[in-house]
Amino acid sequence: MNGEFTSIGELARILDMSQRTIRYYEEIGLLNSIKRIEGGRRIYTEADLRRLKLIKRLKIMGMTLSEMQELEAMWTYEKSNEKILKRLLELLGNHLKRLDDRIEDLDILRHEIKEYQERIRAKIGK
Repeated sequence: MNGEFTSIGELARILDMSQRTIRYYEEIGLLNSIKRIEGGRRIYTEADLRRLKLIKRLKIMGMTLSEMQELEAMWTYEKSNEKILKRLLELLGNHLKRLDDRIEDLDILRHEIKEYQERIRAKIGK
């Protein structure tokens, strides 16, 4: 983007994200610095691109939109990176714990499936 403004279509292409998703993030307050030109067409900046990349990364890590809205609200109210980063660490820690629990459950399931396969093979003589 090189510090220039870009359209929603170009931004969506760069991020591999739908235009509707970008508009939705704006509607729910996760992307709130959108500028408009004549005719009401949205234009996006490098800062908007960075914000959307962060939202995409946090979503991949399992954060919910409501958790992201909480962080945005904290920023709006507190204007403190330290408080936001501490809360982000807490949220990511919670997600990591749930992920570890899920992995443990999947390991147990894998073991049960293998045991069941062995019993079935023994019954059919293979």
